Amino acid sequence: MFSLDWIYYAISWILLTWHSAWDAIGVPVDAVIGTNWAWILAIVFLVVTVRVILFPVFVKQIKSQRAMQALQPKVKELQEKHKGDRETLQKEMMELYRKEKANPLMGCLPMFLQIPVFLGLFHVLRRLDPAKINKTLYGWTVEQFDSASSAKLFTAPIAGKFGSTADELARLGANGTTVKVIAGILVLVMMGTTYLTSRQMILKTGWAEDPQQKMVQRLMLYGIPLSLLVSGAIFPIGVIIYWVTNNLFTLGQQQWVLRKYPPPPTPGRTGVKSNSPVQPVKTAGLFGRKAAPAPVKQAPATPKVAGPKPGAKPVNPKKSGPAKRQG
Repeated sequence: MFSLDWIYYAISWILLTWHSAWDAIGVPVDAVIGTNWAWILAIVFLVVTVRVILFPVFVKQIKSQRAMQALQPKVKELQEKHKGDRETLQKEMMELYRKEKANPLMGCLPMFLQIPVFLGLFHVLRRLDPAKINKTLYGWTVEQFDSASSAKLFTAPIAGKFGSTADELARLGANGTTVKVIAGILVLVMMGTTYLTSRQMILKTGWAEDPQQKMVQRLMLYGIPLSLLVSGAIFPIGVIIYWVTNNLFTLGQQQWVLRKYPPPPTPGRTGVKSNSPVQPVKTAGLFGRKAAPAPVKQAPATPKVAGPKPGAKPVNPKKSGPAKRQG
């Protein structure tokens, strides 16, 4: 049977290393404002460590998405050509991806690579039960284990969860209402930031023409955030802190990459001709607000001069006109 112990050891080592670093810097070990900041910061910087390691993969993800976007016109042609023949369409599209060296699954790779880290942290934090006999598993000392099992975020233990039983809360010395309030707020933040990370990318790159890719985008945008409403109840608070921090890191990283390497304009997407002086409206922001179009300066209108009424004498006759004949 495949063992995940190496992941548990790796996650524990990173957590303990960062906790020791913050302790050496002088971050208080005891709770301040009901929070053991050294352990919270250890979880936050576990995210930083993982994301720095995965940054090259993230860059490959962006390049793959650019390649997929560049292939959209060809994908649309294939859809029109093989309309109603789904099997042939799939074969032709796979051949196109192979020929152009584009991988549709590359967009999800960073998320898939983070799943073992998430599962490892979930397992390690779930073990933070003072009733455990073997406290030195995965490289922990008894002192470190006891310190982590009593670590709190605003008086809610990081090992507690929304669905903790009364016995679990009693062993952690936690108040059930406090744990539910803190965990509930964090779950909502986790859902919101998960939605925003997917929306940010779709707003910048646009919806895929390929139905399979579009289905994946919809799943990422709506399916995963909604699933967290249920699964979030079994996540320890420390795991939710990891997830929220990871989402915030993703938002910042995506914003930087998308600004530095903006997606190429897709012809025909805005319905505006390239030689038109009018610029298309750009969608900006994470909430789908549209930027106001720049005001168009109009040339001042030429004032209209009213013509003289019939039979009226000229107001300012020209001097150079013919002189009146003296009678």
